[in-house]
Amino acid sequence: MRVLITGAAGFLGSHLAERFLKEGHEVIGLDNFVTGSRENSAALEAYDGFRLIEHDISDSIFLDEDLDGVLHFASPASPVDYLEIPIQTLKVGSRGTQNALGISLAKGARFFLASTSEVYGDPLVHPQPETYWGNVNPIGVRGCYDEAKRFAEAMTMAYHRHHGVDTRIVRIFNTYGPRMRPGDGRVVSNFIVQALRGDPLSIYGDGEQTRSFCYVDDEVDGIFRLFHSERTEPTNIGNPNEFTIKELAEVVLEETGSTSVLERLPLPQDDPKVRKPDIRVAREVLGWEPQVQLREGIRRTIPFFEAELVRHDAKARTI
Repeated sequence: MRVLITGAAGFLGSHLAERFLKEGHEVIGLDNFVTGSRENSAALEAYDGFRLIEHDISDSIFLDEDLDGVLHFASPASPVDYLEIPIQTLKVGSRGTQNALGISLAKGARFFLASTSEVYGDPLVHPQPETYWGNVNPIGVRGCYDEAKRFAEAMTMAYHRHHGVDTRIVRIFNTYGPRMRPGDGRVVSNFIVQALRGDPLSIYGDGEQTRSFCYVDDEVDGIFRLFHSERTEPTNIGNPNEFTIKELAEVVLEETGSTSVLERLPLPQDDPKVRKPDIRVAREVLGWEPQVQLREGIRRTIPFFEAELVRHDAKARTI
């Protein structure tokens, strides 16, 4: 196959592109490098079947090549990013999704939307099944991301019903692993970097809020299976094992051997109190469930951040 992946230089997009390449497919990667990484794209360019286009999918683009799939992964995905560029976040969820769907329609290609567990907002149903409509504050500070993804889902289903586009939608729960940006503001990367530097670990609120953390290899495997399935409805892909933020901090401290202390900070507006996927659909339809548990995933992730900090420090000394 030949597929187009938007956001291919991002954390998750680059891992997904690599999975397609390793399976012998061709990948056209598209990224504007607002949050994507040149290092990630360089790793992909080592494969013969990869080509990169530097472009913002929020702007129209024409491609000569035939395509079998369009996978739309372009979007800021951490609060640090989407709170800094809220309008661009809304644009890539709206215009970007429509442009990517337009490419799928024109090429007769399968369309795959990377949505998010954030469509559930601060959930009143726990764990969250795909049938839950969510509890989102549309005018809150996080609304730029949450509503962009909810709109993207609605647009995707409209193209499916009205134009007959073959569509898939994944709702991604907290994912972590190598290639996360050290300063992206997500809790796993924050904790590991702070622990390695000996800085206090930033605990927002009382630390009793929960998250479910999925290692990137598991997440990509679920996404790959969903792309090749016949399911058109949104599908949760995430690890159903739930941890408090304090428990995550304890695992990171133990695995890094750090003596960092915990620092309590005010809880951000609309921060979800709980988050846990109901993955019955993924188990039954895709035969998928995560294999890598939290401690092992953290253990696999730490060496990447150790190397990143060494590289960052070496670069700083040369400036």
